[in-house]
Amino acid sequence: MATATGLLAELAPIGRDRGTGGYDRLAWEAPTLELREWFAAEATRRGFDLTEDGNGNQLAWWGHGDDALLVGSHLDSVRGGGAYDGPLGVVSTFAALDLLRARGFAPSRPVVVANFTDEEGARFGVACVGSRLATGALSAERALGLRDQDGTTLAEAMAAQGRDPAAVGPSDWLGQVGAFVELHVEQGRHLADGEAAVGVASAIWPHGRYRLDLTGEPNHAGTTAMVDRHDPMLSYAAAVLAAARIAEETGQRATFGRIQVLPGNTNAIPVLVQAWLDARADSEPALEQLVGQILAETRQAAAAHGTGVDLTAESVTAAVAFDAALRDRLAGLLGAPTLPTGAGHDAGILAARVPTAMLFVRNPTGVSHAPSEFATPDDCEAGVAALARVIENLA
Repeated sequence: MATATGLLAELAPIGRDRGTGGYDRLAWEAPTLELREWFAAEATRRGFDLTEDGNGNQLAWWGHGDDALLVGSHLDSVRGGGAYDGPLGVVSTFAALDLLRARGFAPSRPVVVANFTDEEGARFGVACVGSRLATGALSAERALGLRDQDGTTLAEAMAAQGRDPAAVGPSDWLGQVGAFVELHVEQGRHLADGEAAVGVASAIWPHGRYRLDLTGEPNHAGTTAMVDRHDPMLSYAAAVLAAARIAEETGQRATFGRIQVLPGNTNAIPVLVQAWLDARADSEPALEQLVGQILAETRQAAAAHGTGVDLTAESVTAAVAFDAALRDRLAGLLGAPTLPTGAGHDAGILAARVPTAMLFVRNPTGVSHAPSEFATPDDCEAGVAALARVIENLA
């Protein structure tokens, strides 16, 4: 019978940078393809029927029919990510089902293990691509046209791996699902200082990814007087400082985690700076106000420097309140605390279509999207036990 820690150990070498200890498991790249093969092998080993929809989402079916209980998460990561974000939910589901089967449990409804593709959006810039496509929240046309930093489109990446881009779009299997439960390592410290190893999610903050295009006038770094410059990098610097200050003052979150400078010469003033803003807030009006204030201050700085500013919302996710009846049922069943999260998840996308809940496993560091992301073996197994109780109760 498999354990979560044992299964995580099997995955540990895949996509790991030996220097940093972080993981690069990007959609449709070699490490993620190896993880997909692992998922398929685990499903087959348990006698589950493996299917893959046109979007690349993998589903392992224990039984067939309607009103299925969907359980799982994702296996991809951000660049330099941790070992637990996503994989903990997948391995815990397999381990929980092993535990139940060892007890002789036979479900009264189909139970389906999910591996959603491209949850992080680290390669193509939009998060939860697989679940967004499955639910129709993201159009096939837009998704297939997304490009990575090398210019490869999602359509090209899928075709290179033998998938048909024409099959991308809303998934029929969603109509067979009656509920979804996702287990995830906590990305924060709500549980870290308490006694509970497992919590139940109450809501997800609204959040978005925005691209700032800051345009200027290219010129020589050595011969152009400072007063004669139209340098978009100065406008970018103002945007970073404004974002940090405004978010801190309002209790929200704003992060510039990616930047591209063109033409990229050390000895030249750039013509274009593209910067990606991740913004999150405790309400949708607060998110709108946060982004608006950052943009206003950036424009003010740009006017002073004689540069241009344009903002594009690449993806925005509304606030998600998980199904109250299901949330309360699971919190009562487990005697677990409820907590909100500022992180996005596939569960937040599916919540618009089916009753959905999330379980969080304690993270003593509170760190996520980094190599020091962690959950103790005891807490991982507590998560498996909790998930087994949930599956037993719901199925």
